[in-house]
Amino acid sequence: MTPEQKLRVVLNLYYSARKLKLSGLREQHPDWSEDKLRDKVREIFLYART
Repeated sequence: MTPEQKLRVVLNLYYSARKLKLSGLREQHPDWSEDKLRDKVREIFLYART
């Protein structure tokens, strides 16, 4: 794979993970607004540790 292809794969995985997290939070908190859900996803990924 070229570096460009690798980067594309990594970005696809990252955005897929964010979508999955958003879906999970939406399921757990149906009363939350879309803005609150997006803010929470942003916070989770900002402070994530490996």
